[in-house]
Amino acid sequence: MAAPQQKNVEIFKITGNWDSMARLLKDKFAQLTDADLKFEPGKENELIRRVELRLNKKREEVINIIKKGQPEKV
Repeated sequence: MAAPQQKNVEIFKITGNWDSMARLLKDKFAQLTDADLKFEPGKENELIRRVELRLNKKREEVINIIKKGQPEKV
């Protein structure tokens, strides 16, 4: 019996100053709370899931929104 297919989930890491990013997200999306945007290193998926649910958006959309506010990688 074959193992179930694993969804191809993008590994996402938050870079830069998360506090300032969280403020920008709260300004843009008033429905986000401090609890939704609470970030602990290594727990990006939990953060993304909370924002996904609050904004009613897909994971890829949430990642793109966050990436737009992150500093470019050098």
